[in-house]
Amino acid sequence: MTIYVDIVLLENLCMNYIILFSTAYILKLKIKHLRIFLSSLLGAVYAILAYANIIPMYTSVITKIILSICMIYIAYYPKHIKGLLKELIVFYLVSFALGGCAFALLYIVRPQDIFMVDGVYIGTYPLKIALLGGITGFIITYVAFKVVKSRVTKNEIIYKVIVKFDEKELETNVMLDTGNMLKDPISGEAVVLIEKQKLYEIMPKNLLDNIEKVLGGEFKEEQEVKYRTRLRIIPFTSVGKQNGMMLGIKVDEVKIITDVDEIINQNVIVCVYDKTFSKSGRYFGLIGLDILERSEKKNESFENAKG
Repeated sequence: MTIYVDIVLLENLCMNYIILFSTAYILKLKIKHLRIFLSSLLGAVYAILAYANIIPMYTSVITKIILSICMIYIAYYPKHIKGLLKELIVFYLVSFALGGCAFALLYIVRPQDIFMVDGVYIGTYPLKIALLGGITGFIITYVAFKVVKSRVTKNEIIYKVIVKFDEKELETNVMLDTGNMLKDPISGEAVVLIEKQKLYEIMPKNLLDNIEKVLGGEFKEEQEVKYRTRLRIIPFTSVGKQNGMMLGIKVDEVKIITDVDEIINQNVIVCVYDKTFSKSGRYFGLIGLDILERSEKKNESFENAKG
């Protein structure tokens, strides 16, 4: 059977691109198409070397792992080891799913043209089967991750945040609450809830201890006047309480440190929570998906503007 190098290169380039794109989409990473293309090209060149058996060591497991790490770095440039491992695991899971779907379709459509060379399956299958298998595998993997993610307990989704306010910084842990849809009704800015005891570190105690008076317009202390332009009234609804009001304060910046990235948002309102969120003390605030998505979109727009 004649194997054309350009066809093998194109097939692997497309499959690698789908796998890397799917990994980034599932993990909500910044998608930079040029970096993903270069990473896909590296994987495709490796496939050519493996098919041709030019350098035998390229077929070793260790070399394949090293190649995968290189592809991850080129495509996403993770800033932390933990992020690299997470991206690598998802990359392999997506690869197995996409490869399995493509091979299954190939076996059903043209099984007579499949054979193995040096542990690698090759054949004269059309490119559209590989692409169709890749797309099918992506859909299956994405749905599976959505189902698994929906079953993850809230206690496992803890982020570290750094809140900057009036030249002071507060570092604390917050929990991702997918049901938290709070936002400033006027500006539409995202809202973070943080316990009052923690906010004492960066905000005036006299202001935080007189929330009811501030909400009622009765508090006229110096601190209230100084921060008047930062104060917000955030309406909320919870179980057992309709049409509630919370005091919100516009902060200078909120940095969210995730497993794979550091997300910075300068359009955030911090609401003062007068009770405790966690009896065990694992977290002291709540954030919603909205602040993560807005931060990612803002960072992408900034990068595009720089480019």
